[in-house]
Amino acid sequence: MAEFTIYLANKNYSSWSLRGWLMLKATGVAFDEIVIPLDEPQTRAEILRYTPSGKLPTLVHNRKSGGPVTVWESLAIGEYLAELFPQAGLWPKDPATRAHARAISNEMHAGFLPLRRHFPMNMRSVFDREIIPEAQGDIDRITSLWRDCRQRYGTGGDLLFGSFGIADAMFAPVVSRFRTYKLTLDGEAEAYARAITAWPAYQEWLTGARNEPMVIEQYEF
Repeated sequence: MAEFTIYLANKNYSSWSLRGWLMLKATGVAFDEIVIPLDEPQTRAEILRYTPSGKLPTLVHNRKSGGPVTVWESLAIGEYLAELFPQAGLWPKDPATRAHARAISNEMHAGFLPLRRHFPMNMRSVFDREIIPEAQGDIDRITSLWRDCRQRYGTGGDLLFGSFGIADAMFAPVVSRFRTYKLTLDGEAEAYARAITAWPAYQEWLTGARNEPMVIEQYEF
């Protein structure tokens, strides 16, 4: 058994699982992953075996001393990993830059509900779907965040703060949604989306999503 185990929902549909998994992958540490399929009779009971929240993802750190640590919620997982693996650079080193990265990550964590509801994640499919005004407002805000971060902090690489970090993990499922629903992006936002989709860890997850046998009909248009 690896020191770390992450419990995930369906890779094709679960944006929050993708976030937590990418953060863990970015540390370089070995880990086990267990997928608990959603929308099945035993789903909730199975999830509750590993987390009191009844939600995924959940990270279990089987420490060599002191007993296991269970962390749920993607952003909390990222914070825990950032403390354990500072060399991974999950947050920017500069305090002001780090504060900005935390602010946009929390904005993503708490907001953009019209976009999420109207464009649910489905990584292995491509759909045509009309953009409602509420979702367009979210798209405009998200792409403006990307442009601002790239211009102010992105000189060290192709991602929001140069190299891959928690903020990129938080927005990676949005990139997936933009691809699924064929949403047109401007130059800076499109360049960022391409950088995310080209990241090897994202490609690894995408392959897993495409190979999953589970289908949830309400997310198939």
